[in-house]
Amino acid sequence: MIAETLAGIALVKSAVDSIKSAIGTANDIGEIAGHIDNLFLGEQQAQKARNKKSGVSQFDVGSVAKETIDAKLAAEHLYNVSVLVDQRFGHGTWQGIVNERARRIQEAKEVAKQEQIQRNQKNHEVMEIAKTVGISLMAVLFVAVCLVFSIMYASHV
Repeated sequence: MIAETLAGIALVKSAVDSIKSAIGTANDIGEIAGHIDNLFLGEQQAQKARNKKSGVSQFDVGSVAKETIDAKLAAEHLYNVSVLVDQRFGHGTWQGIVNERARRIQEAKEVAKQEQIQRNQKNHEVMEIAKTVGISLMAVLFVAVCLVFSIMYASHV
């Protein structure tokens, strides 16, 4: 858990350092896109690790303080990168990146949701077919048993 948080914060710091060193010579945003991906990934890892906390250690003052400071540092790093990107590529570039990322994440969630709905519908259809086949087999078996009993009864009469 702590290792995940440290890895996330380390990835954020590394990405910020890489962006700072490359931003001056970057001709377009694509040249630093990988570092921006790492920045978001590191921030996401730190948030996930923070949200997964459980047990007594989550209430320790040291743990709470570290999580709070790490979250503030990550936010500060994100803000610094946003300023650098906007200064280099024009005002609103960073917000455009953030908005496009959010749109794509939302799209991916919608696609996953639709796929889940389709899987559920397909499973429901399969269950309905299995139920119909099961009922039909039971009916055929019932008729067969009735025929066997009627033949046995007729042969004894």
